[in-house]
Amino acid sequence: MRIAMVAYAFYEGNARIQQYATALARRGDVVDLILLSRSGSQQAPFETIHGVNLYRVQSRPLGSESLIAYAWRVFLFLLRSSLLLTKKHLVNRYQVIHVHSVPDFLVFAAIIPRILGAAVILDIHDILPEFYGSKFGGGKRSKLFEFLVFIEKVSIKFSDHVIIANHVWYERLLSRSVKADKLTTINNYPNPDIFFPRERERFDRKFVITYPGTLSWHQGVDIALRAFARISSEIPEAEFHIYGNGAERDNLVQLANDLGLGGKVKFQDFLSIEAIAKVMANSDLAVVAKRAGSTFGNEAASTKIMEFMAVGVPVIVSRTKVDTFYHSESTVKFFNSEDVDDL
Repeated sequence: MRIAMVAYAFYEGNARIQQYATALARRGDVVDLILLSRSGSQQAPFETIHGVNLYRVQSRPLGSESLIAYAWRVFLFLLRSSLLLTKKHLVNRYQVIHVHSVPDFLVFAAIIPRILGAAVILDIHDILPEFYGSKFGGGKRSKLFEFLVFIEKVSIKFSDHVIIANHVWYERLLSRSVKADKLTTINNYPNPDIFFPRERERFDRKFVITYPGTLSWHQGVDIALRAFARISSEIPEAEFHIYGNGAERDNLVQLANDLGLGGKVKFQDFLSIEAIAKVMANSDLAVVAKRAGSTFGNEAASTKIMEFMAVGVPVIVSRTKVDTFYHSESTVKFFNSEDVDDL
């Protein structure tokens, strides 16, 4: 089978896309993936990794973006991916086009292949109206939110089938945009080839607390920093290591300085999944401090929790709707979301 994937994402840091693509390639399918490269990374426009053909048609900078800049980059990516997808389909037709959201409307990159008979799957990693509302400040009663719900509906209608990333969002989509026979839930799970118990490589006397991931407001990393500041003097060997990039990075660096944490908080750049798995396995404790007051933070399931479990590291987790749905006090230690004292 010939399968094309489209994703406004980086391959190296997206475990969900990697697992789909490599599983299909191992099965013997031809998998072409159209995606992004990181600005300044000098990644090749084309390469094959584990049997998956990567076509990087556009670069994207790390860090924050305005709504206008973000929309323009997504629009350009839609055009470029549509042109490449159509060109390749006309030469050697795909049976399936698997489009990864966000944003949902990337499915329209497959309009010509769909007209010519290809099946189109829309895979919703993050639910669009809530995600953009969190990213750009649009509430549920805003015109932006209403428009994004409309985009969600037409994108789903265009698709042959829809995959959603957790059961909370499954119910949300059923209530507003799709029928049950067109919707399947596939959760994010740790890749067992990468996340597994292993011998520690760190033998110092430090107590390392780790957060790896996007540095966005809804992730609550500032809450974790404030809690760490409360206990850092009582545990002098403790350090808080933060891996990732995002709109809040500069604010978090400033907050760490303002709290007088100095060298006890280490900010590190993005790492590949293989590299971050080793970092996680050498941690003493993990923290996932998402904001339940943010609709997106309350409902976006954290894959990091199970990744830390898989490498054998205990996790402190914010009490959110989705994470209490999937986990209990028998597997994680919950704290009341946004409560620095409780954390």
